[in-house]
Amino acid sequence: MKYLFFALVACIAIQSCVIMSPKKYKALLAERDSLTSRTLSLEDERSRLQSDTARLHHEIADLQKKNADLNDNLNTVNGNLSALNNKYNATSSQVTQLSGDLAKREARLKEVEDILRKRDEATNALKDKLQKALLGFQQSGLSVDIRNGKVYVSLTDKLLFPSGSIVIDEKGKQALKQLAAVLNKEPDINMAVEGHTDNKKVINLGQIKDNWDLSVLRATSVTRYLTEVEKVDPQRLTATGKSEFQPIDTSNTPEALAKNRRIEIVLSPKLDELYNLITK
Repeated sequence: MKYLFFALVACIAIQSCVIMSPKKYKALLAERDSLTSRTLSLEDERSRLQSDTARLHHEIADLQKKNADLNDNLNTVNGNLSALNNKYNATSSQVTQLSGDLAKREARLKEVEDILRKRDEATNALKDKLQKALLGFQQSGLSVDIRNGKVYVSLTDKLLFPSGSIVIDEKGKQALKQLAAVLNKEPDINMAVEGHTDNKKVINLGQIKDNWDLSVLRATSVTRYLTEVEKVDPQRLTATGKSEFQPIDTSNTPEALAKNRRIEIVLSPKLDELYNLITK
């Protein structure tokens, strides 16, 4: 720039062919120095501006990269949020379905519990009726108790039969008569007549070959008496023989053997209502 200035001055001087005074010359030199200083200042400013521009470009690039990373993170978060929303919706749907199933099961459970409660109430009431009706025979080997929701009327063989016999004696008939009087008023009760023996082998009983025969024939004798004489509906009865294989007392004392020789009449309420509910 300063060379250009000198050339310009020289050219003007030559063209004008004017001889400048020392004062004007000094003024021109001062102006030249001022212009030179301003030029240097502008160059420094340009350098600073170039440096600042480069720095700002670098910062902008860094910010653009960070922004891109943030966008990627945002997209990932949005994707995760969408997946979580889908899972939430699926879980909510499952919870709704399970809640509906639970409500149905609770209602079903209540129905079953109500039926079982009614059964238990009926069973306890039947037990009370039988105990009152058969009170006079309880000292002779008769007992009434509840097992597994059923009423068991247990009669020892000495209450029903002479020793080694399958024919019911008079005392046994009286007990069965009292029992039938209650059962005929309870048409919703089914009966299973079970014959039980001790583990002693049968000796010299003619047609009775073993304890199986003895238990079955005694059960059928009781069943036949209840249906033919006391007019209990035969469709409510079954007769089975258990022989010696379901003893009350497993010891081998005379008292234990006497307990095991028995007829058990198992009374259970008809469970059609419960069966229908279970098979829905």
